[in-house]
Amino acid sequence: MAPVRALILCGMAGVALTALSGCASVTSRLGLGQADQAELPPPMPGVLEPIHAAALLNNTAVFWVSSNGCTKKDDLQPIVSFHGDASIITLRRISEDRCTTPEDEGVEIKWSFEELGLKPGARVSVNNPYQLPQT
Repeated sequence: MAPVRALILCGMAGVALTALSGCASVTSRLGLGQADQAELPPPMPGVLEPIHAAALLNNTAVFWVSSNGCTKKDDLQPIVSFHGDASIITLRRISEDRCTTPEDEGVEIKWSFEELGLKPGARVSVNNPYQLPQT
């Protein structure tokens, strides 16, 4: 019985390799080469952080995020991308909050525009999904 299993596994591995080479073939047929891949932005750190609220006022970006009781500013990283005269902030969670005393309303985290590399009065939007606080 063992030789039959080995044969099946080898056959499945062969199919998987053929499928992968097919992906490369499709990519080259569509004209998507290494130059196109080089234009993709690098992966962002951490994970996308759902936010409860955000406010942009007085050259400060303020976010309310979920917390299990230990979330600090250093646990999050704002990524700023520039598009012409507008900027987009994407808030990423770098460190998981493993505490066990959740904050019902979340916690407030602030960055000045200067910290974010933004000019005073810059046009800014936020690129995070909104999540209602748990009640």
